[in-house]
Amino acid sequence: MFANWLRENNIAAGLLTVIRVWLGYNWMTAGWGKLTGEGFDATGFLKGAVANPVKGPDGHMVYGWYVNFLENFAIPNVDLFNFIVPLGEFLIGLGLILGCLTTAAMFFGLVMNFSFFLAGTVSHNPTDIFFGFILLFAGFNAGKYGLDRWVVPFIRKAVFKQTPEAAHKAV
Repeated sequence: MFANWLRENNIAAGLLTVIRVWLGYNWMTAGWGKLTGEGFDATGFLKGAVANPVKGPDGHMVYGWYVNFLENFAIPNVDLFNFIVPLGEFLIGLGLILGCLTTAAMFFGLVMNFSFFLAGTVSHNPTDIFFGFILLFAGFNAGKYGLDRWVVPFIRKAVFKQTPEAAHKAV
């Protein structure tokens, strides 16, 4: 019942829009600050996450696989991360604010939130993850009052070769 309300109701779409724009603003300003500031360098953050991994009650590393990823891929390719993190944050925010490709933007936002979380940064990530999952679960209704109203049917028609009636009906 709640799932149907969240995915189909116009009032829910309005509430989701408020959440979407709020999260989008947070993402976009974080990315914009990194893009236009003195320069963003993730090296310190990545090395700190490797040096101080998340540990369980027994004192052992909880996410060893993630620390290995950071050591063997992220740190050697820090220039790539210095480019994609700020740009990704900005584009996630822009997509959420405009309601354009909302579910894709939120999916990638959650990937970034979990990446920060796995590195041991709590901050506002639990709140962002909670509201992010609500938006992701709501699907199209989260972007109903945004550009998704036109973009999603266009993609379904152009990419998936659906008839215009079927493309709009599926939304």
